[in-house]
Amino acid sequence: MHLSRYLIISLVFLIVPGFVSGSEYAGQDSRRIKSLSKQDIEDIKQGRGWGLAKPAELNGLPGPIHLLELQDELSLSEDQIIKIDSLYQSMNFDARKVGAQYIEREKEIEQLLTQPSISEKALALAVRSAAETLAELRLTHLKAHLATPSLLTEGQLIQYQVLRGYQAADPCANIPAGHDPDMWKRHNQCE
Repeated sequence: MHLSRYLIISLVFLIVPGFVSGSEYAGQDSRRIKSLSKQDIEDIKQGRGWGLAKPAELNGLPGPIHLLELQDELSLSEDQIIKIDSLYQSMNFDARKVGAQYIEREKEIEQLLTQPSISEKALALAVRSAAETLAELRLTHLKAHLATPSLLTEGQLIQYQVLRGYQAADPCANIPAGHDPDMWKRHNQCE
C-alpha cells in the first residue's frame, strides 16, 4: 500500500508540470550582476533604449534610431537624416557613458550584498547612487526623443505613428517592424 502511494505521488510530480515550482529567479543566481541579464548589460553598453524612453515614444515623440530605420518610408530629406543621425550619435555616446556608470553602480550593490556584514547606510547610499545614475540614463534617452518632433513635418510624425503600429486598434496583433516581439508584447501587456 505504501509503495502504491509513493508511485502515485511520484507520477503526479512527473505529470503535472509546475506542481512543484521553483522561484522565477531560478538560474539567475549565477549572474555576475544579479539584477541585470547578459542582454540587459549588452543593451546598456551599446546605448540601446532599454525601454527607458517608452513614455516619450508612446506620446508621439519618436526615437531617433527608429526614424533612421524608417527614413525611406518617412521620405526623410538628406538634411533631416543628417540632423537625426547627429542627434542619435550624441545620445548614443552619452548613453554608453552613463550606462557604463550605471552598470558599475549595480556592481557596487552586488559586491555589498556579498559581504558578511553590511550596514543599512552603505546599502542605501549604493542604491541611491544607482537610482540617480539610472535616472540620468533615462533622461539621456528621453531628451533625444524630445528633440525629434521639431525635425519632422506633421505628416511625417503621423506616418511614424502608423508605421510603428501606435494607431492600430490592437497593438498585440500588430507588432511594428524594428521592435523585439517579446518586449513589444510585454510593454503592451499582451500576455
